[in-house]
Amino acid sequence: MTNTLLPTTVVGSYPQPDWLVDRNVLAQNLVPRVRMKQMWRVAEDALEGAQDDATLVAIRDMERAGIDIVTDGEIRRESYSNRFALALDGVDVDNPARTMGRAGKETLVPRVIGRIRRNRPVEVRDVEFLVANTDRRTKITLPGPFTLSQQASDEFYKDEEAMAMDYAAAVNEEARDLKKAGVDIIQFDEPWMQARPEAAARFGVKALNRALEGLDGDTVVHLCFGYAAVVKEKPSGYSFLPQLADCNAAQISIEAAQPKLDLSVLDSLPGKTIMLGVIDLGTEQVETPEIVAERIRAGLKRLPAERLVIAPDCGMKYLPRPRAFAKLRAMAEGAAIVRRELQGP
Repeated sequence: MTNTLLPTTVVGSYPQPDWLVDRNVLAQNLVPRVRMKQMWRVAEDALEGAQDDATLVAIRDMERAGIDIVTDGEIRRESYSNRFALALDGVDVDNPARTMGRAGKETLVPRVIGRIRRNRPVEVRDVEFLVANTDRRTKITLPGPFTLSQQASDEFYKDEEAMAMDYAAAVNEEARDLKKAGVDIIQFDEPWMQARPEAAARFGVKALNRALEGLDGDTVVHLCFGYAAVVKEKPSGYSFLPQLADCNAAQISIEAAQPKLDLSVLDSLPGKTIMLGVIDLGTEQVETPEIVAERIRAGLKRLPAERLVIAPDCGMKYLPRPRAFAKLRAMAEGAAIVRRELQGP
């Protein structure tokens, strides 16, 4: 991963500035599956430049906070998944369907009306911009194929596994190009494996392994219970996690702080590096470095330091920026405390 013991990172997203997005619109349309152009405060002909500027702010915040592995903050995205999902062939983005969302509310989703195919790079410029603007190790995120298949209305395949496998092929093509663009780590976000474990058990790992096929370097799979802004009460255990022992990703990213996860579940993932969530995004309280250190020590009771990466529970998109920055700084300082304990004087 990096020469640093207990390296710190973010799950993916960082708060978008208020001058770039209308947070009231965002709050009313949490985690959109279709386009939400109305959330951007900047005119479309100036939007890319404004997103570049905001991305630089996110990168610099992570660096100032002491984060070892940085992302672009997902600043250009309306949600973690729709930027990629809506760029594919076979998807009707103008006439969405209505379906039940993960939080149990009706939501608009794209309709799949033809064969899912990737017709162009989607996040390559994002990676090029990130790599050009930091000297730290870099990570980019992609929505995982199982999650993509659960966030669409299938009006073509009539077979959700077949649709997921075509999503996997598209994700794999994108990931290969992102590696060529110079990113160090690729993370696949698969929260719907937790939300729909029965379907995930049938074909989730198969689709994920297809998306991971032929990728060199570090790869991560992120499972969570949902953004803290959306899911206030979280279960204390995962409905789908041990099954990821069979996936080909080197790392598994999990929430542990807010749900107070029983870390004995890590025993079911032998050989995997764990990206451990040690920052609770559901509370306004900013953790002290010592609280973070104690959460890391709990992880060390289950895994050696060489198999732990330190992170927040989930993406930080919905937090106020000052709170997000303070939590990241506390996380970096907490990791430094434990690092010193392990390495000695």
